Amino acid sequence: MPGLLPGTEGRPLSDVTVLELGHIIAGPFCSMLLADLGAEVIKVEHPNGGDAVRDSSPTGNASFNYVNRNKLGVTLDLKSDEGSAVFEDLVAEADVLIENFAAGTADRLGVGYDDMKQVNDELVYCSIKGFNEGPYQEYPALDPVAEALSGVMSVTGHPDQPPVRCGTSLADMAASLYGAISVLGGVRQRDASGEGQHVTVPLYESTVSLMGYWLAYTQAYDEVPEPIGAGHPNWAPYDAYQSADDEWVFVGPSSQGQWEALCEALDTDLHEEERFATLDDRRANRDALNERVGAACGKFDAEELIERLRKAGVPVAPINDTQDVVDDRHLRETDALGTVRATEGDGGDIDVPRYPARSTGFERVENTDPPELGEDTDAVLEALGYDEQERERLREEGAV
Repeated sequence: MPGLLPGTEGRPLSDVTVLELGHIIAGPFCSMLLADLGAEVIKVEHPNGGDAVRDSSPTGNASFNYVNRNKLGVTLDLKSDEGSAVFEDLVAEADVLIENFAAGTADRLGVGYDDMKQVNDELVYCSIKGFNEGPYQEYPALDPVAEALSGVMSVTGHPDQPPVRCGTSLADMAASLYGAISVLGGVRQRDASGEGQHVTVPLYESTVSLMGYWLAYTQAYDEVPEPIGAGHPNWAPYDAYQSADDEWVFVGPSSQGQWEALCEALDTDLHEEERFATLDDRRANRDALNERVGAACGKFDAEELIERLRKAGVPVAPINDTQDVVDDRHLRETDALGTVRATEGDGGDIDVPRYPARSTGFERVENTDPPELGEDTDAVLEALGYDEQERERLREEGAV
């Protein structure tokens, strides 16, 4: 079946077909990563409405338009006999299936791993769930649930303030990344052995893995970290400071040489004060240090502050908002963003991130538009061997 989407030839996964039974972020982001490596991804949705975030809200529309680029769109009613039969025809031709239904839903629909391996015993089947099998496995899960349980919320924000979640779907995307990596491993094993497998990737445990060094810290030093704001307890100064023109700038010298270079660049002799002389001294006097560094930064407009510190070799960055990122000259000059047509919401062209890694062995896949609901159903059914009369019958029966 590969070949319906242009531009994937010569990529690592150009001979791989992926079926996606995904919704919202986790499943669709996982399959998008595989599409970026050249796989032909067929997104299968219900004819009545499709993915839950289609036409749901401005943020829902935006998330759909991003994570569903580079895919074909097919509609099937998996609860109908005809729709189920078509799906099995797809599975028979596929290499990978990705689903992120709630626990037990795929089995109830008859599209769980045990059913699908009877159709294609070489299928690599990836389930993205809230939890691995265990005490929590039946609990409902969302990205913030995983962030709360994993400890991410406990170190995010500022002390003595309510806990906050990460500003993007961290847990969903962590599971998606582990899912894509695991699928690649599964495909490689399948190619060697001829046997498929079931990969289960949990939001919770995936997010816990991102907290690994904090877990190690708690156990080794018997201390639970507080929310750390923009800073980090290992370094000082290391925080966001306000410039003379009321912009926020992150400043983070991570060596003694960078600390001294910072002081020279900002025309201050803080490095000569005994209480700020070494990193241990600076950590012990963090509050006073932050006040003094903040005052030094506040003498300069953000542009000059950043220029001075960059020239001095000190890690520094403006705290960009999303429009700043869209307009960022580095991203523009490195072709990091690609244009797609927004199929959900107000429409028009939008620029979204492309696959960020580069390789000397293959070019990146060019972005294609996210599909309208069922946009490619006819083309995919035709590729499966369904003639026009059969396709019309399926439409009349509501199976597609």
